[in-house]
Amino acid sequence: MIKKNRPLYLGLMTGLTLMGLGIAYESLWCDPREALVESDPQALHRLSRDGVNVEFEARPLGSGGVLTEGAFANVRFKITDQNSGQPLSGVSPGAWLDPALTGDAAKDRDKSCKARVAMFLKSSIGARPLLDLNGYFLLVMNKDASLTVIDPSVSVGGVTSTLARIELPGQPMDWVAAGDDKQVFVSMPERGEVALIDTETFQRVANLGAGKQPLRLAMQPDQRLLWVGNNASDPAESGVTVIDVPSRKAMKFFATGAGHHEIAFSADSRYAFVSNRDSGTLSVIDASEMRLVNTLKVGSHPLSVAYSPLSQAVYVTDGRDGTISVVDARSHTLRHLIEGQQGLGPMRFSKDGRFGIALNTLESQALVVDASTDRLIHSLPVSAEPYQLTFTSAYAYIRGLASPKVTMVNLGSLGEGRQPIVQGFDAGPAAPRQAGNLPLAQGLTVARDENSVFVVNPVDNTTYFYAEGMNAPMSGYANRGANARAALVVDRSLREVAPGVYSSTVKLPASGTFDVAFLLNQPQIIHCFSTDVAASATAPHRQTPRVEFMLDSSVVVQGRPFTARFRIVEGNGAPRNGVKDLSVRYFLAPTSRARSSAVQEVGDGIYEAPLEMAESGAWYLHVQAPSLGSGFAENNYTSLRVLPAAAQQASESGSRSVR
Repeated sequence: MIKKNRPLYLGLMTGLTLMGLGIAYESLWCDPREALVESDPQALHRLSRDGVNVEFEARPLGSGGVLTEGAFANVRFKITDQNSGQPLSGVSPGAWLDPALTGDAAKDRDKSCKARVAMFLKSSIGARPLLDLNGYFLLVMNKDASLTVIDPSVSVGGVTSTLARIELPGQPMDWVAAGDDKQVFVSMPERGEVALIDTETFQRVANLGAGKQPLRLAMQPDQRLLWVGNNASDPAESGVTVIDVPSRKAMKFFATGAGHHEIAFSADSRYAFVSNRDSGTLSVIDASEMRLVNTLKVGSHPLSVAYSPLSQAVYVTDGRDGTISVVDARSHTLRHLIEGQQGLGPMRFSKDGRFGIALNTLESQALVVDASTDRLIHSLPVSAEPYQLTFTSAYAYIRGLASPKVTMVNLGSLGEGRQPIVQGFDAGPAAPRQAGNLPLAQGLTVARDENSVFVVNPVDNTTYFYAEGMNAPMSGYANRGANARAALVVDRSLREVAPGVYSSTVKLPASGTFDVAFLLNQPQIIHCFSTDVAASATAPHRQTPRVEFMLDSSVVVQGRPFTARFRIVEGNGAPRNGVKDLSVRYFLAPTSRARSSAVQEVGDGIYEAPLEMAESGAWYLHVQAPSLGSGFAENNYTSLRVLPAAAQQASESGSRSVR
């Protein structure tokens, strides 16, 4: 499956810039050459404009040919050149699903569609689509036994970015996502289990037995098997447990040797390479036959294993000897030994397999190995006590344990005889070491667009977003109610599954007629397709409680006492009583700190919360209750306009004068 590699936010920023300049939608996008293919029985699902053909299809998954609320569907756009019929790859379309417009708004469909897309691009409360096919979420691993789900697309007052909290039966240590991001596996050493998270619902759906002390997790490239490193103190129970992903069953355990285990795979998933720290060995396992085929001596204290598809070799760093053993992945023999210094640890390769970077924690250095020659070509000073690294297409990002700075190494500047370009930025105010109790999971994760990263600072409990080309992080996401330790991006956006075919599997949230808004940047095309979704009496959303706000007015006066009243009703309309964990969070847009108010139950599903709004402006109210789930917390915002007290007094004084 091919991931998008053009940054979507660049296209969105283009749209926002045009809106800021006040350019009329009609002159920008409306084109008399646009034509729906009227002869086709599916005319509303095909579009030809500016030399581009777009075909839209929404197909239900499973049995039956009808799209039904609460069920899964595959949404697909096929984009081709109008003249040649050749597929257009890498164009990164955007798409949103929202209820079809009615009344006057529906009369000029093109204009209304473009205006709606403009609102969706702003990602503001009150202007969000029912379903965003460009969306992604940030999964944060917490110090306690939980995960936090953050929606980075909207952050007003630090409230709306927090989407859900996932409780775990044990403290998490490491995790790995499936290739389609539909599932995330989380190791829990104290439980001897791996938790399985369904990212469609953001719920824990299973606990998988994974042997003694499961720590490191690794997924085969073909996504068929999950490998779990078992750090048991008994050598007979120290090794790797292999879990079949489709059946969720443990297949086999290999006792490979004592100590911590790191895991790498050959590109074809044929072989797994497992390091055994205390035994000083590398185990080679044939994954197709489920048998141990070789054990190699690779130093006295191997700490990391990395595979390069370019050289078809495995690189094992040894922290005590300061060496990198190069093992041929086909013959399973030692091919070369690269000499370094004591202190070598984590090693990873760039996405093309050309450059491997090994971190030396003791020397605060990064060693760069050229896989084409198996030679050490650079030794670079980096953040103090480097311990984590990841790669985008253009940079290597290195996190220091004893420094808040993240080092960036420009991959395009690497090469024997060249001077590497090294930059950096601060991700928070303090070094990660100060937080203590850090997991194996990385505090660095690449964003969906492949040109930016999220960095967790466990000290100030904030995850920072950094886009390449900036001098500092663009934004930060506070993890309220928990202590952040690591982060992982869950991509829900359209993916190019075949040349020119962009697809996503979605869960249809409601019934009715919907507009599927489509955006292409080059050439600039905006169009709303249409689709119908049938109702279902068993749809999950019909069982989810909702909030009905009972506000006498949407305008209040600054400084005056105000009580927010609202009713909670079940999916069938019946009042919901006895919700004990309700709270109202409210904040002044766009950036004030959120405040919280206790809620009192009145009766008949009605609740009240006193609010103190000492400043004028637009205030947003958000009702939340963890016991009612993430679906409840997602759809219960409202806003209030608070007038300055002086203006209201002047108005009242004028009214008295008239009388």
